[in-house]
Amino acid sequence: MNNNQGRSKDVKGFTNAAFVTDGEYNTTTIIRRKSGNANNLQLEAQTVVDGTGNGSNNGGNAGSGGGGGAGGGNGTVNSQLMDFDDILPLIGEFGRYQKLLFLCMIPFAFFVAFVYFSQIFLTLIPDQHWCTVPELSTLPLQERLALSIPRVNGEYSNCLMYNVNYTELHEKRVRVADPSWPTVACRHGWSYNTSEIPYSTVATEGNWVCDKAAYPTYAQSIFFLGAICGGLLFGWVADKFGRIPSLIGCNLVGFAAGVTTAFVTNFWQFALMRFFVGFAFDNCFTMMYILVLEYVGPHYRTFVANMSIAIFFTLASCMLPWMAYYLGNWQLFALVTSAPLILAIFTPFLIPESARWLVSQGKVEKAVSILKRLEKMNGKHVPAETYQIFADNCLKLRQEDNKQDSYSVLDLFKTPRLRRTTLLLIAIWMSISLVFDGHVRNVGSLGLDIFFTFTVACFTEFPADTVLTLILDKFGRRWLACSSMVLSGVFSLLATIVPLGLYSASLAIVGRFFVNISYNIGLQYAAEILPTVVRAQGVAFIHIMGYVATIIAPFVVYLANISPMLPLVILGLLGIAGGLLSLLLPETLDHDLPQTLGDGEEFGRGQSIWDFPCLAKKIDEVDDMEQRPQYFVRSTQNGASLRASTRGELRSSILQRSIKSRYSSKL
Repeated sequence: MNNNQGRSKDVKGFTNAAFVTDGEYNTTTIIRRKSGNANNLQLEAQTVVDGTGNGSNNGGNAGSGGGGGAGGGNGTVNSQLMDFDDILPLIGEFGRYQKLLFLCMIPFAFFVAFVYFSQIFLTLIPDQHWCTVPELSTLPLQERLALSIPRVNGEYSNCLMYNVNYTELHEKRVRVADPSWPTVACRHGWSYNTSEIPYSTVATEGNWVCDKAAYPTYAQSIFFLGAICGGLLFGWVADKFGRIPSLIGCNLVGFAAGVTTAFVTNFWQFALMRFFVGFAFDNCFTMMYILVLEYVGPHYRTFVANMSIAIFFTLASCMLPWMAYYLGNWQLFALVTSAPLILAIFTPFLIPESARWLVSQGKVEKAVSILKRLEKMNGKHVPAETYQIFADNCLKLRQEDNKQDSYSVLDLFKTPRLRRTTLLLIAIWMSISLVFDGHVRNVGSLGLDIFFTFTVACFTEFPADTVLTLILDKFGRRWLACSSMVLSGVFSLLATIVPLGLYSASLAIVGRFFVNISYNIGLQYAAEILPTVVRAQGVAFIHIMGYVATIIAPFVVYLANISPMLPLVILGLLGIAGGLLSLLLPETLDHDLPQTLGDGEEFGRGQSIWDFPCLAKKIDEVDDMEQRPQYFVRSTQNGASLRASTRGELRSSILQRSIKSRYSSKL
């Protein structure tokens, strides 16, 4: 081949590869990384001949004319190069079938919003509540308060009443209390200001106030314990029986526990149901999320991954408070937000099983039949030879994955730099998770109407996801993670020094906007930094540690009972600390990801925290091959697809095992 006449060419359907076309001999050479680490570059080259003839191959099999090649042209495709991200563009990256799957995500996005946020409105308690005094029930509210409730710091006490004979005082027409009267804890329950919360909740009916004020906090933490247990259980189900059974199972558990919640009569029954509702958290959507992403080509995964959250999840979250408001009954609200989960039983009739999972189980023929059905609906044509190459390659990848099973998460702690990186990822993700969930639950302490404030705060997910889609692959992970977390912390702290109400709520909502961005960045950071051989287990472990942090989050929010500013102070300081720690991580944009433990130990060595990907000089992947630095350069297309395809998986610890098979072919 005459390299002097070659030119760089981008062929749709192949990622992380350089294409050189020789005009004289009408050949195309595909140069792709085969193996190696940052100090040992190994490439494979495949020559595809347009038309009839044979092409030479250096490091791979010889190509021959006649078959359907990359992008549907003539030639053959080397089996070492054919994986899901290569075959999907041939079938249709975002055709009619994928658009249908995208719309099928809507109910599941609603389910996860209902499961995650419903307890907030099931356990609302008005700030204004006072001891009930049956003897004074005929008096107007203000007269009852003036006679029976002592003042604490200028406000009527929520938990104390005067210990006097109210019948006698009423007969004597005494209407104002003497502050010197003895006080006692409420004896006959509480009265609530229904102008704040216009319906009774499970918390107000059970009088979870004063010495029981922490009950909703306990219930929320128990919910996250259920999420950990459910993640482990349905993760095993997903690996053993498939994604569809796991998706149906977790939604049915959430349905049963949510519906039963409407009939509980005490706190422990409620807490038990929250534990089982927690089983469905994340998994009730994420399984569907991954199924769809696995059938969408790399070029469209960024859109599908981010916009499904930005549009569907945000819409459901914004609707939720108004559903509670207009239903006006907590039992009915529990039923309305739980009953739809039973629709998951219809999933097998609309959604195919994960082809990647089928391949991992050796069911390649069934996976290919699903891909053929997708091809037909999208109006495409893929030669049988291409499917055969794909099937052969899948079997090979499965054998390679089996070799990786000997590694464990403990390997991340055996070498100094990889151990440091892992500990940083754990600390950063725990801080992001805690700050995110803390902002979600702290809306009731911002001094404004909780229904309106919650809606506005949830709407920040839409611009956050949209902005991230546009800038993440331009500015990189490290500095965006740092700046978004620090800005979240700064605005949270600013909210503590302005008057409670509109100003503090506005600043806190801006803080929520920035933590949304950092949350979405953090979802993929670990998957990009950790080596392939332990990526699945490592990300799962980090994600579980994030759940541990969310168990603590309700107690941080509970500090608002001491001072409304305390939760924001803690969230602000954690945000700034987590953001600054992000600067100690290596940048992953435009770098090939580590494959072995040795790669992971060396990854990022020599990088400066002042390196900005958007200012880096672009390198010609072919003409400057010999001048390339000692790390691999990943194409923008591949970076976008990796971000999109990992984003949803990292929301749930139960799905990390599938990452290994997904990326081993590319790394």
